[in-house]
Amino acid sequence: MALTSSDHKTLFIGVLSGSVATLAITTATYYYLCTKNTDTQPGILQTSLPTPDIVEGVDGLIGNTPLMKIRSLSEATGCTILGKAEFLNPGGSAKDRVALNIIRSAEEAGILKPHTGSTIFEGTVGSTGISIAMIARAKGYKAWIVMPDDQAKEKYQLLEKLGATVEKVRPVSIIDKKQFVNLARERAHTFGEGETKGYFADQFENQANFQIHYNTTGPELYRQSGGKIDALVLGAGTGGTLSGLACYLKPLIHNLKVFLADPSGSGLYNKIKFNVMYSPYEREGTRRRHQVDTVVEGIGINRLTRNFDVGRHLVDDAFRVTDEEAVKMARYLVREDGLFIGSSSAVNCVAAVRAAKQLGPGHVIVTLLNDSGQRHLTKFWSDEYLASQGINYELKPDETVMDFV
Repeated sequence: MALTSSDHKTLFIGVLSGSVATLAITTATYYYLCTKNTDTQPGILQTSLPTPDIVEGVDGLIGNTPLMKIRSLSEATGCTILGKAEFLNPGGSAKDRVALNIIRSAEEAGILKPHTGSTIFEGTVGSTGISIAMIARAKGYKAWIVMPDDQAKEKYQLLEKLGATVEKVRPVSIIDKKQFVNLARERAHTFGEGETKGYFADQFENQANFQIHYNTTGPELYRQSGGKIDALVLGAGTGGTLSGLACYLKPLIHNLKVFLADPSGSGLYNKIKFNVMYSPYEREGTRRRHQVDTVVEGIGINRLTRNFDVGRHLVDDAFRVTDEEAVKMARYLVREDGLFIGSSSAVNCVAAVRAAKQLGPGHVIVTLLNDSGQRHLTKFWSDEYLASQGINYELKPDETVMDFV
């Protein structure tokens, strides 16, 4: 039956009314859902609050640092060269992990109690002291740091700003009672009364050093890399990082190669290559000059520590890195990647390139970026200081990494 004009009019009004009603209901419902939860931004539908993700204090910021691809080195070698950005820890270095675990272990053993006036003593060239000073302040302790007097001055300044007592001593052999580590130990033993204790952190021999890298840094690297690592490359001072990572990763990754990166004057290179720490005329106590003759701070040593010895058998080979190579690498990474690293990190990167050249293209090389260049401005990053030491620091505009490594 044909619809009349009146029927068409009625149908049109009905459809229009229904559309208006649907639009009104939809708009009202949307507005209600958007404004129901005042914690959300208007226009964002949300049915429940997110789970809070808050860390506890400054020590909660330590660890879980990102693993980054260093583009310039990867492109130059045909390998994937990865650097774990330990300089992003709150104290600016990988030593935050060590300092936290040393203090935590002493607390668990009942040796240290916070807010009793107890003081943590350590002999260090800087980074561990800075980490101890930061964490001691956060956890209710004082810090007393004994250092050689020839380190970059910004390290002393940072320690003082963190409230630490800084004692500078002349660089001498480990057999001298006034050597910085020995002096820190003696200060701790003669300090304190009752609940107020003096505690010697002893980063070189304290197994809490090795253990924290085995428990945290190693698992992080394994997860972040997807278990695909062909070579691990890094230097050693206390040896805790190298041993902790090697002991964790070697059993998990078939054919993993571990390479030591060692600066000039250190005896660890000879120990790995030839199982001889140093020649008799170079043993500590016979040389008048500084024991490790390098502008690099934080790695290199002429004795075997307990932390290094734990994983020494897992180190496959070693590379010697000169001051000039480290200095040029640091400047190259700024020029090519905008990556501003410290001296030990630069040594690691030089050795990572060496490992890539030895293994050939297609391999995954992992190293640590221990700290940034910010605490090396007056020595490793100072053109004037390097010139005074006869170290060639100039990187030519057309010079590539393959020209100096």
